[in-house]
Amino acid sequence: MSKNGRILVAMSGGVDSSVAALMLHDEGYEVIGVTMKTWDYADASGGKRITGCCDLDSINDARNMAVSRGFHHMIIDIREEFGDAIIGNFTREYMAGRTPNPCVLCNTFIKWEALLKR
Repeated sequence: MSKNGRILVAMSGGVDSSVAALMLHDEGYEVIGVTMKTWDYADASGGKRITGCCDLDSINDARNMAVSRGFHHMIIDIREEFGDAIIGNFTREYMAGRTPNPCVLCNTFIKWEALLKR
């Protein structure tokens, strides 16, 4: 354990969470990065880079950054919660003629709840 303690940082692979993790690490905290897997990526993107917090490239970016700085990184699988609550809701709303915003629901109800539950 470090002199300042241990901190879990939810890392999306983006700039904000990466900088937060690096700053905490540089301040002497033991940082453990965690990224949430929301989708089955086997057939996604066709080899093209896709930007966003829910893609395989973002998971790899978070993991590579953590490993390169020498701290632990793990991936937690929240595909079931994401599929039930976010994809299911998106499909129902879209079929009803509305334009849902899955990111708002995911950030509010899925990511934090799933992370805290684990």
